[in-house]
This record gives sequence, structure tokens and C-alpha cells, in this order.
Amino acid sequence: MSYLRERCSMVLKAGVVFLLLHQPLLASDADLAQELSNPIADLITLPVQMNYDRDIGVDDGYKLQTNIQPVIPFDMTEDVNLITRTILPVTYQEDIFPGAGSQFGLGDTSLTLFLSPKKPTASGILWGAGPIVLLPTATESELGGKKWGAGPSEVALTMRGLWTSGTLVNHVWSFAGDSDRNDISNSFVQPFVSYTWPSAWTASIQSETTYNWETEQWSVPVNLAVSKLMKIAGKLPVSLQAGVGYWFESPDAGPEGFRFRLQANFVLPK
Repeated sequence: MSYLRERCSMVLKAGVVFLLLHQPLLASDADLAQELSNPIADLITLPVQMNYDRDIGVDDGYKLQTNIQPVIPFDMTEDVNLITRTILPVTYQEDIFPGAGSQFGLGDTSLTLFLSPKKPTASGILWGAGPIVLLPTATESELGGKKWGAGPSEVALTMRGLWTSGTLVNHVWSFAGDSDRNDISNSFVQPFVSYTWPSAWTASIQSETTYNWETEQWSVPVNLAVSKLMKIAGKLPVSLQAGVGYWFESPDAGPEGFRFRLQANFVLPK
């Protein structure tokens, strides 16, 4: 009986040691998962995001858009980072307006440059500000505006406990391009809230609201998503996300109803 007690004690001690040794790794994974909710985190990441929207226009068209969104930080000074955020859309769409048929190719690219202090303010706010630039990289006329654009962009957020919340805003005006195409004057507001569990699961809710000042129309989708941080081959961290959204407001020829999203966010070594 004493032998059995000794063996049980050894197993229990080994289990405690195992948990203690692995607790920092689990905490580190959860911290990284939460950092991925921060648009201006000091991380090199490559999100690849796929969105499916439907019921577009009178012919009930649809759009499958994959956004390639590299985020690269640069040390400007000891106290300030420059965060570059690029969105390059690759789109397949069909019947989005009468007689349109289908198109596949690149859309217009947006590049945002945030100057961001490395440390939060005394009240715990992380923030960044800088320009956003719109580049007419669309490979087909139906996939872009054929306009150059620019404007200001700002983001502010807090990370308190397991919660992350904040808002990203920008406005883009067109200043050059095809004179036969409509001018661009779009305001974008993205409020977001997320909660990350110690198991590195994250649940989030956010909107990607746009107001077109030229047409005076709103686009208001609200998206819910869950993600899990894991490691490929035990080394490369990647966050896998699945989400569903709903268009509460859209332009006359815009999408309606539910939308769907899949994303893989790769964390690359600096």
C-alpha cells in the first residue's frame, strides 16, 4: 500500500511540474492571440481574409473577395513605431449589375501608415494616426474606381484584462484618375470588441461601416467571429477565424442579408 501511495505521489508531483512548466507557454499563446486583436500591435502578420457576399443588385449577384493584408511595423524611434497596413483585394464577382457577367482579378489597393507610440497613455489607451492612400490597381474596370485617393486615418483602443476594444476610422477623397468615373469621398468607421480566453480562443464583434458622401448612402455590416491561435509544425503561429455577418444597411445595388468570412492570420518572425 505504501508503494502505491509513493507511486501516486510521484505521478501527482510530475503532473504539477508539467503544468507549471507549460503554464507560461499557454499564457504566451493567449497573450499573442489577444495582441492579434490590436491593429497596431508590434507584430509582423499576414492575414488572408475571404468574404462572401450575396444578393447583390437586381440579378442577385454575388462576390467572393480575398483580402491579402500584410502588417509590418518599423522602429522609427525608441518610443514610436510606424505600422504599415496594406489591403490588396482579389475578387471574383458575378451579376452584380444587369449585363455585367463575371469578373476576376485585383481590386484597388489601400495602404495605411500609422505612427504609433510604443507605450499606452496613462489611461491605458493605445493609438495611432497617419495617412491612408488608395491606389488604382484594379485589373478590370468593374473591380475598382480608377481613382487615386488619400486621407487621414486614426485608431484608438484599450486592452483591459482579457478584453480588447477600440475604433478605427478613416476618410478617403479621390484627387486624380479617370475623369469619367465618379469621385470618391468615403468615411469608414470600424468599432470592435473582442474577448480572449486563456485557451487562446477569441470571440469578436465589429462593424465595417462606410458612408459615401457622393451618393449619400450607408453600408453597415456587423460581423461576429471566433478564432483560435495554433502553431503550424509546432513553430509558426497562425490564428484561424470563422465568422458570419449581416448587412443592416447597404446601397441600392449593394449586398443584402447574411455574409460569411474565413481568415488565416500568420504571425511571422521579426
